[in-house]
Order: sequence, then C-alpha cells, then structure tokens
Amino acid sequence: MKPHYILAAAAAATTVLALAATPAPLPPNWHVAGDNPDKFAAGVDTSPEGRGAKFLLNKTNDPKAWASLIQTVQAQRYLGQRVRFRARLRTQDMSDWGGLWMSVNTADGRTLAFYNTHDKPVRGAAAWQERSIVLDVPADAGAISFGAIGAGTGQVWMEPVAFETVGRDVPVDQMPPQAAFPTTPTL
Repeated sequence: MKPHYILAAAAAATTVLALAATPAPLPPNWHVAGDNPDKFAAGVDTSPEGRGAKFLLNKTNDPKAWASLIQTVQAQRYLGQRVRFRARLRTQDMSDWGGLWMSVNTADGRTLAFYNTHDKPVRGAAAWQERSIVLDVPADAGAISFGAIGAGTGQVWMEPVAFETVGRDVPVDQMPPQAAFPTTPTL
C-alpha cells in the first residue's frame, strides 16, 4: 500500500474515533450547579463504555471543588407521596466522592427534605454501582431537585436515571445526625 493511502486511512480512522467519543450536550432540563460549576464539564458520554450516561468531570483538577448535575421538577403531582430517585454510578479518578442527592423544597426555596449519598460514596475508579434516595413530599412542597454530585478531582457517570413514586413500606432516607455543639467553648 502506498504511504499516502496509509496516512489518509489513519487520518480517517482517527477522525471517526474522535467523533464517536465526542460527548453530547446534556438533555433539556439538566444543568450544572453547586459550589464550583465553572470548574466542571458535563454532557452525555457517547463512548461504548459510557453507554449514553450523563457525566460530570472536574476539568481543573481542583481537589476542593464540587458541583452537581441537577434537574428540578414541580412537586404538585407528588404532594403527599413518597418518591425515589435512583441511578447507577461509576467513577474514574474520583479523589473525594461521587453520589446522588435529592431535595424537596417549598416554592420560595426553603428545604423540607434533603438527602445525599455521602454515607455511601463512590470513590476512585469504581465500576457501576446502584444508589437510590427516598423522600416524602409534604403538602407545602413546590419543587423537587435531584441529580449527581462530583466532589474533588475525577469524573462521575450516572445512568439510567429513574424517578418514581413508592409505597409507604419503602423507608425514607435521612441524613446522619451531626455532632452536637459543645456546651462550653474551647479557648
């Protein structure tokens, strides 16, 4: 085979591989928020390993940065019900942790219920692991927000995402209690 044909074939193969791995934009209603959203890239992984999963990638390698993928829905159709948000997660080089979170808020933004899977973190380079969150939606709820968290360096993927009502027999998740404040100051 002539050298210029080999070079052309290699260039075409490289272009096809690059196009196949180019991430797609997030679906409508999904966006990046959190403490450092500008330090993260997000999208939909189009590689064979990503299988269409949404991802969050720390593009600055700031180990103290965190952000989340977020979607918010109106709570009206879920008032008085118990809801579950679940997805599978995997991580690559996640220095702190990756996980899920969900919040139920009033229309003016006051938090009524909140949980994240910090107590069940996905760290380092981890294969797909399922996580879920169950919360009650009180009568005065206005919005429900949910998504994935990426804390530290690395990347977290989330797929498939499910949001559903569940029965009262499914336990509600609650954040672990925080340590009590000391009764006397330390000087």
